[in-house]
Amino acid sequence: MSVEFSNSETMRNLMRAFAGESQARNRYTFAASQAKKSGLYVIEQVFSLTADQERQHAAAFYNQLRELSGQTIHIDGGYPVDISPDMPTLLEMAKHNEYEEHDDVYRKFSEIAREEGFQKTAGLFQMIGAVEKIHGDRFGEFSRLIKENQLFVSSVETKWMCLKCGFTIDSKEAPMTCPVCGHEQGYFVRIELAPYTMIQSA
Repeated sequence: MSVEFSNSETMRNLMRAFAGESQARNRYTFAASQAKKSGLYVIEQVFSLTADQERQHAAAFYNQLRELSGQTIHIDGGYPVDISPDMPTLLEMAKHNEYEEHDDVYRKFSEIAREEGFQKTAGLFQMIGAVEKIHGDRFGEFSRLIKENQLFVSSVETKWMCLKCGFTIDSKEAPMTCPVCGHEQGYFVRIELAPYTMIQSA
């Protein structure tokens, strides 16, 4: 069926998505600050990177509303309060929310957009939903590493990278301080989890 955009549920869903992504960005920015205070620079970077990506999602949804510039869109919605002094708990909360967006929210929004005749918007919901699954997986993996005391320790020799200067070392444990730049252990990450790293097979 074809629906006028200004009277569509898709229009309201876009505003709901914009609100949700905007709030997620702020929650992750707050969590990044908390991780930094805890000396977990690598976790700070995970939250900061995700916050930046959520900002782009918000912009993509907001730009779909361009033809309604100057108007106010009234929506209802529920949004999580993710506050905890425990970093694994914060990561698990974030994982839950990202999976919910992927498994439920954006899937439904995409179906509604298709039914109403907005194929491009349906595709946008679907693509961003797929990214949220990646976010959830990433949060879950770092939560697991912390809970299992494996964030800076490995049962087998592992290559670690300092995110501050790029120094790498093969060891079962990340150095307490980087021998190159002097930054503490919290800056180290397993090289397979480091951004923009080409892993060479032996």
